Amino acid sequence: MRGVTLKSRATAFACAAGALVFILSLVLGYTPGQQDDLTQVGRALIIAILCGTLSWASTSRSMASTAAAVDSATERLLSAAHGDLQSPVSPDIGAELPDLSVAMQSLFSQVRTNLDHVQSLALFDQITGLANRTSFCRQVERHLTGRTSDAMAALFFIDLDGFKGVNDSLGHAAGDQLLARVAGRLREVVMAQVSAGTGDAVIGRLAGDEFTMFFPFLPGPSAAARIARAVQFALGERFDLGSQHVQLGASIGIACYPDHGDTLSALLRAADVAMYHAKHQGRGRAEIYNSDLALEAADRAELERDLLLALQREEFLLEFQPQIDVTNGQAVAAEALVRWAHPERDLVMPGAFVPIAEESGTIVALGDWVMSRVCETAAHWAEAGQRQRIAINISTRELSQADFFLRLRHAMATHQTPASMLELEITESVAMNMDPRVLEQLIALRTEGVCIAIDDFGTGYSNLARLRELPVDRIKIDRSLVRDIASSAEARTICSAVVGLIQGLGMEVVVEGVENEAQMDVLRVIGCTLFQGYHLARPMDEQSYLTRFAVPLIVKERLIG
Repeated sequence: MRGVTLKSRATAFACAAGALVFILSLVLGYTPGQQDDLTQVGRALIIAILCGTLSWASTSRSMASTAAAVDSATERLLSAAHGDLQSPVSPDIGAELPDLSVAMQSLFSQVRTNLDHVQSLALFDQITGLANRTSFCRQVERHLTGRTSDAMAALFFIDLDGFKGVNDSLGHAAGDQLLARVAGRLREVVMAQVSAGTGDAVIGRLAGDEFTMFFPFLPGPSAAARIARAVQFALGERFDLGSQHVQLGASIGIACYPDHGDTLSALLRAADVAMYHAKHQGRGRAEIYNSDLALEAADRAELERDLLLALQREEFLLEFQPQIDVTNGQAVAAEALVRWAHPERDLVMPGAFVPIAEESGTIVALGDWVMSRVCETAAHWAEAGQRQRIAINISTRELSQADFFLRLRHAMATHQTPASMLELEITESVAMNMDPRVLEQLIALRTEGVCIAIDDFGTGYSNLARLRELPVDRIKIDRSLVRDIASSAEARTICSAVVGLIQGLGMEVVVEGVENEAQMDVLRVIGCTLFQGYHLARPMDEQSYLTRFAVPLIVKERLIG
């Protein structure tokens, strides 16, 4: 269609030129009386035809060149649409249509740059520069597919110890910087192994603070253990983030090919199981997968399935542990602690199922159940004249839910729970890096009478200026700060300083984990009067708690009800 249009234009231009010459010949060459008019017209017509023919030929040649250039441009664009972005633009396009040629070259260059960027995003982690999950899996699968022998290979699953606390306290920018530093140290470990003749490895970042390394050829399990020690040593060195000094560690799971799996999915699953075992054994460890760990993982999976059924069957129950003011021996609050009355196991403590609930997301539903039962119990206690608050632990996962406070208020309204009967305990790391939305909600609840406490104080990174600004009534000192207080002068000095700081900010101090009289004696001297721990009372069911720590009227009415 483009060629036909151009030819039509050439013909029209030639006809117009011929007509113009014909008219000019008649006007300029006409001489009255010298020749016959018909002869003069004939000559003018011949000149017009000759001029038109020459114009048509010249214009057709120019139009043909342009049409050829347009056809070339069309073909080049079609080839680009099919993926050819490397071939140069034809010279005839540049000769006939220079602006179009420049535009096409610029377009192809920009598209190539964008595709390279997209490919980089698709294959590499933007924070660390390591292979992302997709790229890592592809590379490892190519290694496994191309193997011609059963020589040992090893997959390392590396999970950073303590990274979440750093991320929560120092912010995500510092966390990203730390991840980049970790990646650099893993590269150094691999380079050292290459220099030692072990061979190169594929390094990847799967997600969050999880890294992986795959060594295609290793002489044996001892080499894998040696590499794991090198990784732990590298990541155990202090990280300097500007003015902040951070100590990390790593829990490492190792799976060997072909003993623990001959596919990537099997190796990842085995290494993940080994890593979780290392983390649960105290962190900072490396574990090689074995059959015992497989049984443990199966038990863990069974426990996770049972959790969902337990919520439906209402197999959970609450026990209460008092916080006692030793100046008068009275309980001022009770911490509600969840237990699982598993039908086929002994009473399951929170340490065995809460971490699983947090990882699987079941913690939100479990938290709602606890929240509802606490509100119901607190309402009954208030109705019976009991004025002891009931403290409830709020997990990070629960606070991250946009409608958490709406659900809490709904539970309070449903059971008509007085705000003064509730105490919310949040962890130190959450308090130090609290979202403004959460802060506003806590301020509103505190204004209405809900008590706000920071739990496990002394285990995270506290910002003193931040602590002063938070809507907090009480600070619960973690048991780790008081464990050695009776035998260690350093422990006494640290605990005394922490207690003085908290009391100086106008907040109550509650000491957790009190296990003997010697600890209480030292803490009294320091200035503490509120204690919670096994030395005073173990967690107990509601009836036992009311019998021991409530007035007789409350016990009678509650038991009859």
